[in-house]
Amino acid sequence: MGRRFLAIGECMIEFAPASDGTYAIGFAGDTFNTAWYARRLAGGDHIEVAYLSAVGDDSLSHQLTGFMDEAGIAPCLATVQGASPGVYMIVLNEGERSFQYWRSQSAARHLADDLSPLDGFGRGDMLYFSGITVAILPENSRTRLLEAVDAASARGAAIVFDPNLRPRLWTDAEEMCRWTTRAAGASDIVLPSFDDEATHFGDDDPETTARRYLENGARLAVVKNGAGAVLVRASDGDGFQYHPDPVAEIVDTTAAGDSFNAAFLIEYLEKSRLREAVRAGCALARHVICHRGALVPVTRLDLNRHKVSLPA
Repeated sequence: MGRRFLAIGECMIEFAPASDGTYAIGFAGDTFNTAWYARRLAGGDHIEVAYLSAVGDDSLSHQLTGFMDEAGIAPCLATVQGASPGVYMIVLNEGERSFQYWRSQSAARHLADDLSPLDGFGRGDMLYFSGITVAILPENSRTRLLEAVDAASARGAAIVFDPNLRPRLWTDAEEMCRWTTRAAGASDIVLPSFDDEATHFGDDDPETTARRYLENGARLAVVKNGAGAVLVRASDGDGFQYHPDPVAEIVDTTAAGDSFNAAFLIEYLEKSRLREAVRAGCALARHVICHRGALVPVTRLDLNRHKVSLPA
């Protein structure tokens, strides 16, 4: 087995609007979306893609586990008796989305009860988690998760964090910003979105966002900015901006950032080429936002204009 990519978080039941006005039922969640796309992009068996979470003992949990298996994602799932997956609904308005959530009884809140699967991760592997991963956990569990992440980092694993700021999941903004900063401080690569950072941390521009995370301990900050330029800054002073091509019609921005993260991280994990990784991330995100729902087909998607080929 070659390198391993492990995403940590919550996979939920998704109700996504269909073109005929009905809703399609699927499975999605920020870090799971990234794992799903990562599996599609990591051709062959040289990169194992796995997902760490917790599920219930109900039929929906069994379906979710089966979905992961069918997608080729190795499930690292604890079972919580009497619990079930969380549920969310996407509401669209001219391509921009908002969400309704039902997650108070989500089994994923117990994902940090058993973190032993992380013990085997070390040099050459990559661990990925988000602000949502941290937010859904009780405070003691957040601490356990970050301690396990620190231990994997000490063994040589690369730690990646997307702040994915969601105020409704936190008691208040101070708690959110404090734990976000703490989680980012345990990470090598941070993948923030500028709009969120400007709103909640008061950043004036993407440079400010990148500098704040680098000063907090990251060695690489990749700041997404919607249709604007992606800013890349490294702790050694290197960096650049990448301007993505415009999209003619945005259908659904769900999973735009998650898919960017997947293509960026797999390209970077395989070849360590930053510019190509950013180009791949932008190309996949542009494809995803032209379709409805979080998970859209990418089989043999040929993006020649961007010199990126996404394997089946």
